[in-house]
Amino acid sequence: MASVLVDIQKLGKKYVLGGGFLQNRSRIVRAVNGVDLQIFEGETLGLVGESGCGKSTLARLLMRLEEPDAGRAYFKDQNIFAFSYDDLKTYRRHVQMIFQDPYSSLNPRKSAISIIQEPLNIHQIAGRKQNREISAQLMTRVGLSHEQAKRYPHEFSGGQRQRIGIARALALQPALVIADEPVSALDASIQAQILNLLKDLKKDFGLTYLFISHDLNVIRYVSDRIAVMYLGCIVELADKNNLYQTPLHPYTRMLLAAMPSCNPQKKKREMMIQGEAGEIGDQGCNFRNRCVYKIDICNRLIPQLRPYRERGLCACHRTGEI
Repeated sequence: MASVLVDIQKLGKKYVLGGGFLQNRSRIVRAVNGVDLQIFEGETLGLVGESGCGKSTLARLLMRLEEPDAGRAYFKDQNIFAFSYDDLKTYRRHVQMIFQDPYSSLNPRKSAISIIQEPLNIHQIAGRKQNREISAQLMTRVGLSHEQAKRYPHEFSGGQRQRIGIARALALQPALVIADEPVSALDASIQAQILNLLKDLKKDFGLTYLFISHDLNVIRYVSDRIAVMYLGCIVELADKNNLYQTPLHPYTRMLLAAMPSCNPQKKKREMMIQGEAGEIGDQGCNFRNRCVYKIDICNRLIPQLRPYRERGLCACHRTGEI
C-alpha cells in the first residue's frame, strides 16, 4: 500500500460574518469542520460537493494561505502549521496549486515564459538562463509553442492560460498538486483536453493530486478515491467505483441523482431529498433537514465518519440500512 503523503486531523476553520452597519448580529460560519482525510502518494483524491461546502477553504489551508482554528495537517509526517518561514518556503516547493480562474491567476504584466519561470527564480533553482530553458521545456510539455513564449495572458484563450498555470505549478517538480476546480471555467471540449493533460502529467512526473470539483463526471474521470464534502464535513470516502455504484450516504445519492446523462436508455436514480441546507450545528446530523431517511438519533447525535465493511467510510447513523 502507498505511504501517506498528507494526513489531515480534525482540521477546522471558521469565519465571522456580519455585525456591520446593516446587521446588528454577527454569525459564525464553519467552512471546514473537523475534517479527517489522508492523501496517499501517487493517487488522485477527488474532493466533491456543492459550492460553498468548504472545498476551496480546505485547499487554502493546505497551502497555508489560511490558518486553521483547530486541528493539524501533516506533510510527510511534519505539521505544516508549525513550519517556520524557511520551512514554509521549502514546503511550497513540494506543494503547488492550480487555480480555478485562468484569467485572474496569471499576472497580466508578465509574459507566459516569465510567469512559468517566476517560481524557479524565487527558489533559486538555477541561473536565470537555465531557468528560462526549463520554462521553455515546460511550455512545450503542456502544449504551448516557443512562438507563444513572449505573449501576455490576454493574448491566450482560457484553455491556453490554464496550461500556463499548470506549467507554473510543475516548475518546481512538486510532490502534491492541489487542483481547485481547474476546468470549471472552460468549455466542455477544452475541459477534456486539460483533464487528459493532467492525467498524462501525473504519470510523467509521478504526481499526487488533490482534485477539487463540483462536477461528478469530471471527478469520476480523474480520481482514484473520492471524498464527499457537505457543510464543511467529509460525509463519505470511497474508491470511485464503489462510490458511484453503491453510494452509502443520502447526500452522495442526491449528488449522483442530479448528474446529467447523455444516454436516454439509462435509468435515472430516484432522488428522495427534501428541504434546504441548514447550518452546521453542535448536535445532530447536518444533513437531517434534507434527508427522508432520518430517525430520532439523527436529531440528537452527530454521526462520525466510520468504516463500513470494506466498502469505504461514511458518516451516517443508518449506514448499510438504506
